Amino acid sequence: MQFLNPYILILGVVVPLLAAYYILVARRGASLKVSTLGSGRVPRTLRYWLRHLPVVLRLAAIAATIVALARPVEVHHESESTTDGIDIVLAMDISGSMLARDFEPDRLTAAKQLAAEFVANRTGDRISVVAFAGEAFTQCPLTSDQASVETMLARLRSGVVDDGTAIGNGLATAINRLRESGAKSKVVVLLTDGVNNRGQISPTMAAEIARDLGIKVYTIGVGSRGKAPFPAVDVFGNTTFVMADVEIDEPLLRKIAKTTGGEYFRAEDNEALRAIYDEINLLEKSEVQVTNYTSYEELYVWWVVLALLLLAAEFVVERVVLNRIP
Repeated sequence: MQFLNPYILILGVVVPLLAAYYILVARRGASLKVSTLGSGRVPRTLRYWLRHLPVVLRLAAIAATIVALARPVEVHHESESTTDGIDIVLAMDISGSMLARDFEPDRLTAAKQLAAEFVANRTGDRISVVAFAGEAFTQCPLTSDQASVETMLARLRSGVVDDGTAIGNGLATAINRLRESGAKSKVVVLLTDGVNNRGQISPTMAAEIARDLGIKVYTIGVGSRGKAPFPAVDVFGNTTFVMADVEIDEPLLRKIAKTTGGEYFRAEDNEALRAIYDEINLLEKSEVQVTNYTSYEELYVWWVVLALLLLAAEFVVERVVLNRIP
């Protein structure tokens, strides 16, 4: 509760002053001794115990009136936010090479986990997930439901489509998700660890289409420098890991990013990949407009009613209970 006229509360000092004056006068009041009553004490009736109540009620009524004059109000604060969100497609490479162990526990798992952290920070945006290897498909359509996106990311697996790296197809599928988007900003985050070797669509052509549609593409090359442990199958059909050269077509990824106005990043470990997602998160911030509303509910009426009730109670006690006649 707040007061619109708080300086009125200074008048509250009158109440204790009046109370002190009444106590002083009551002590100096006249007394009458009657000898015929003997030494016995006169029984004290209800009137005796209530004799000061009218004054207490009047002082309380004065206090309530002062509070009412100070205009007490209850303040309600509300806010309304309007988000100018961004439509984002996460294009994830799920080829067999994404199971390489130069990331913890492997490239694909690390990429999924860190992408989920990225999604958790994109409140108000619509996000889609596209997966590609030798072919491309939509894992999750554009949605603002972050939990659904994170669930779909967690379900990504290598080996569900023909192996290979169709970067052009993956980018084209992501573009198709944004083609009808009316968002002010449209972004593709394309993550891969290899060289384009499959697909019907050239990555360069897909980048040009993205540029013409106003879609910005951030590309991420995932893999350490030199050699890394890649999964392989031995003669007995068991999965093993062999050291092999890490080959990422960085010139192509740079060209895609430059063509669309995006940026290229190279991630050599988990922390580097996390830092890249954090940087993209900062580069593509949603605009949020917050409008604050403040309303006041007047409470002085209740204090006025309380003051009137106290005065009415004083009248009843004084004229009916105590039976005092002016």
